[in-house]
Amino acid sequence: MDAPEEPLPPVIYTMENKPIVTCAGDQNLFTSIYPTLSQQLPREPMEWRRSYGRAPKMIHLESNFVQFKEELLPKEGNKALLTFPFLHIYWTECCDTEVYKATVKDDLTKWQNVLKAHSSVDWLIVVVENDAKKKNKTNILPRTSIVDKIRNDFCNKQSDRCVVLNDPLKDSSRTQESWNAFLTKLRTLLLMSFTKNLGKFEDDMRTLREKRTEPGWSFCEYFMVQEELAFVFEMLQQFEDALVQYDELDALFSQYVVNFGAGDGANWLTFFCQPVKSWNGLTLRKPIDMEKRELIQRQEATLLDLRSYLFARQCTLLLFLQRPWEVAQRALELLHSCVQELKLLEVSVPPGALDCWVFLSCLEVLQRIEGCCDRAQIDSNIAHTVGLWSYATEKLKSLGYLCGLVSEKGPNSEDLNRTVDLLAGLGAERPETANTAQSPYKKLKEALSSVEAFEKHYLDLSHATIEMYTSIGRIRSAKFVGKDLAEFYMKKKSPQKAEAYLQGALKNYLAEGWALPITHTRKQLAECQKHLGQVENYLQTSSLLASDHHLTEEERKYFCQEILNFASEQTDSPGHKVVLPMHSFAHLRDLRFTPSNAVVHVGGVLSVEITVCSQMPVPVHMDQIAISVHFSIEKNSYRKTAEWLTKHKTSNGIINFPMETSPFPASQNSLPALELYEMFERSPSDNSLNTTGIICKNVHMLLRRQESSTALDTPSGVALDDGAPVLKCCGVTLEPGANTITFRTQAKEPGTYTLRQLCASAGPVCFVLPHLYPLAQYDVYSQEPQLHVEPLAEKASDASLRVQSSDKVTSISLPAAPAYHMIEFELEVLSLPSAPAAGGEGGSTMLGMTEAQRKPKDTQKADHCMATTDHKVSIECPWSIYSTVIALTFSVPFRTTHAVLSAGTRKYIQVCVQNLSELDFRLSDSDLVDTGDSTDLQLLPLNTKSQQHICSRQSVFFVWELTWTREPPPLLRGRFSMEFRPASEERLSISLKPYTYEFQVENFFTLYTVKAEILPPAGTELCRTGSLCALEVSITRLSDLLEVDRDEALTESDEYFSTKLMYEVVDNSSNWAVCGKSSGVISMPVVAQATHRVHMEVMPLFAGYLPLPDVRLFKYLPHHSAHSSHLDADSWIENDSLSVDKHVDDQLDSSSIKSRGSVHSAASSEHKGLPMPRLQALPPGQVFNSSTGMQILVIPSKDDHVLEVSVT
Repeated sequence: MDAPEEPLPPVIYTMENKPIVTCAGDQNLFTSIYPTLSQQLPREPMEWRRSYGRAPKMIHLESNFVQFKEELLPKEGNKALLTFPFLHIYWTECCDTEVYKATVKDDLTKWQNVLKAHSSVDWLIVVVENDAKKKNKTNILPRTSIVDKIRNDFCNKQSDRCVVLNDPLKDSSRTQESWNAFLTKLRTLLLMSFTKNLGKFEDDMRTLREKRTEPGWSFCEYFMVQEELAFVFEMLQQFEDALVQYDELDALFSQYVVNFGAGDGANWLTFFCQPVKSWNGLTLRKPIDMEKRELIQRQEATLLDLRSYLFARQCTLLLFLQRPWEVAQRALELLHSCVQELKLLEVSVPPGALDCWVFLSCLEVLQRIEGCCDRAQIDSNIAHTVGLWSYATEKLKSLGYLCGLVSEKGPNSEDLNRTVDLLAGLGAERPETANTAQSPYKKLKEALSSVEAFEKHYLDLSHATIEMYTSIGRIRSAKFVGKDLAEFYMKKKSPQKAEAYLQGALKNYLAEGWALPITHTRKQLAECQKHLGQVENYLQTSSLLASDHHLTEEERKYFCQEILNFASEQTDSPGHKVVLPMHSFAHLRDLRFTPSNAVVHVGGVLSVEITVCSQMPVPVHMDQIAISVHFSIEKNSYRKTAEWLTKHKTSNGIINFPMETSPFPASQNSLPALELYEMFERSPSDNSLNTTGIICKNVHMLLRRQESSTALDTPSGVALDDGAPVLKCCGVTLEPGANTITFRTQAKEPGTYTLRQLCASAGPVCFVLPHLYPLAQYDVYSQEPQLHVEPLAEKASDASLRVQSSDKVTSISLPAAPAYHMIEFELEVLSLPSAPAAGGEGGSTMLGMTEAQRKPKDTQKADHCMATTDHKVSIECPWSIYSTVIALTFSVPFRTTHAVLSAGTRKYIQVCVQNLSELDFRLSDSDLVDTGDSTDLQLLPLNTKSQQHICSRQSVFFVWELTWTREPPPLLRGRFSMEFRPASEERLSISLKPYTYEFQVENFFTLYTVKAEILPPAGTELCRTGSLCALEVSITRLSDLLEVDRDEALTESDEYFSTKLMYEVVDNSSNWAVCGKSSGVISMPVVAQATHRVHMEVMPLFAGYLPLPDVRLFKYLPHHSAHSSHLDADSWIENDSLSVDKHVDDQLDSSSIKSRGSVHSAASSEHKGLPMPRLQALPPGQVFNSSTGMQILVIPSKDDHVLEVSVT
């Protein structure tokens, strides 16, 4: 039984296995034919068509011809394909019938019975014809007779299974034809056998794979089955198909590991979770690592064993396919994935063991690739292998730190013990690399043997890796390895060597804009510069780190404190200053001039307010902040006037500055895009095209010189030169964030002053902004006073000058302003035009200046059909004895009034819009808002139509109801607005702005209700003319004490407050005659629902329905009022004519008019100085007369002969 095991070792170890074909019959005959057969069989390719729609392939067949033995036939359940005989051939050269019957037939029968017993149907009988034997024996039958007998005896329905080979050892055309037919048949049968047996094997393998979810399924068993299929494909020289089998096994195992990490683990994975005890790296020097394969077969392999064996097989096949660079790529992926899989499976790995395994594996892969490629190929494919070099360098560095080979004092006893344990886990060196001088095993063992050896190997690897990365253009990766080198040099106390690597890495990161690597590299560079004693460079790096938001608050404070500590120290050379760039310390956000146009006269004061955003994490006290100023005089002889400067300067006075960039070169991607435009030049004579081209309008942005990244040039100018003019501000503390700093200067000499630099000093440390861009300038001028008045082309400023006017002339006093300054202002005139108004109604009128941007003449022409109002502006200059009078003509499209309407305690605002023009208008979007933004007050519109049509000389009324949630506010500031357009669109020639009307109503809520009632004489039912009737007046207080009641009329008693009121009964229509006292003063308690009743007699003078007399209320102010000295004695008589709905503003306007020479001034002068009481009309809405509009029936007396009836 040991016989069948003999061919297995050479088959597996040599991997030169070929499909097995057994040979029975005449062995001497086959031996003579074998050399020719082995040469001719693989010469012609055959098309192999496979199942499942796989593409056909052309293959060259080779076979391993062995002597037929029954032991070679596969037994039931045996899935080994390498030892499977795909075809059985029986060789004979029998030409004699007797011999055939005596021996050959029996031997063939026995041979076929054995094949049938093992269900083998792939067989072939070869009859060899030899002419020499044919001549020697005369009694032999023709060849066809023997062949026919064999076909009849053994090939009943398969006559093609018996072939004839004529004189195979001769060189003739007949022999060659015979060979070709035989070889074609042999190849065809072999392919049929391959297709049938491989298909069955694949089906069995697929069935086994589908059972992977069943308990007891073993990945190792399945691994061995699918690897058999891979071996067969490799045996057939189909390396791609063989590689696919291993890739499928790789993917299946990886998926199980990922599922295990997600909590869905298979039981068989526990075999791979055993602790790692050996880390001798990959084995790629022999086709099959039988040791690891046996571990997998016995289910004793660790994760690293399985991965190592699997990758070794993949590597072998890839090299057969001449794809060595894919080996490098897959190796790098394998090493990284193994590290993660060990973590997912929670495999116990000694510290440093995985680093050793990765380091050995990287070098093993590199040396395996070098062994099958020449130097030129390796140099041209560095991009594929440099990753392995970098990974090996990284792992060697980790081992050096772990084993104490990088520390100052060298490895201690614990480090030495750890090194011994790591070397022990490597085991003995493999025989295939024992004679190699630079094997990975020897390199690692030597690197861990001493500090000097480690440094040598680590530096060699690092420099080689950096050189490779640089040669293929991966500069960032090269700089990253350089950073590791710098860290190594810092550990070795060689900061001068580390600085160059850190500076190179920082420059690369800045150019590409990597924020986090920039921060990390700057931290390392700061430490390096501190060890080297580079004070200025260290302070500059510290300022950058202190403003870096990627650091923690504590780290930023530390670097900021480093700068402050240096600034507070006394230096040996007091004159030495450390100049640092401003962008890392603070950012100049904006600059504001006062005056805003940055124009000041000689001797005037100019303020420069800058906003500096400090990027430091803590407040920083600066000894001085200064702005250097460059003075220049215009080349031409004339001096700039204030008028010219004002027209050519910005009006807001604010200059915004962009964020400062770091002084390192920007990447190419940050450059602006090309702005290309076509250019045409034409002849001035005939307008023909002379030249055409393309110009770049932003060439100044593209060709700017980039500042150096190695050093910062000391800024020239004011910050370091005490003799140059500067604007200073001393003792400033910059808080984190925005800070406002104000500089003031007095202009001395006319010219242009340019702000060049900004310098913030703290001790010997100066933070300098070398250039202020955009340009910031202010001008100083000197000229004689001038006055020039013209309509403004645009609004001068947000602030407007509001002027009150009389019926004829308005006098304006200009506000105080600095000398030599241009004053621009806009007049918004409050006018009372001579337009029809409702008699007896109070109100105020506002003319909106919707056409203020046009000259008066144009306004009159465009709006000739509208009413106009002329105003005069008189400007008096202190330097001139003349006054400049300007006439302003305004078109008045509307006249607007407002009124407060009351219904008990409910209040309504009525706005009346009267059309003063000859045009019809369409009004829309009417709105009334409270500009005082009172949250308690609401305006509910009662207007039904969204659009109104207003005809010429007619009015439209709008009404809103006032509601409030708590106590009503004392003041309402209303703004009424509406859109208006002429009803005839064709007459519209200008753009009209919304019409607005602003007004103010104070104390509009109801305090008192007045109710009047007339009773007929006793004994009669109706009033008669000439008869005395009783008039009963009730005055009721509706609220308790409010803030509006606190005036000089208020008196306090023990129980309550009271105020004095004067009532007056007046009948303007002369329908009634008041008999007796028509007015009086009462003391009204300031208590809700307090009522005072007054009784008097009245006589009706006419018959009919007569309205009741008017009852008016006034506040009765004592003579000792603080305001009495400012009012004339008959002012109460003057106020007596006021309506209760009259606005207080109108009273003030009328009083101001009268004080300037009105007709009342003569009467008031007669009583001037007398201590007379004063009456004050209650504001509109505070008194509600519930009897207004009521009428009473009066019948004529019986003895009258003439009847007079008054109808109202």
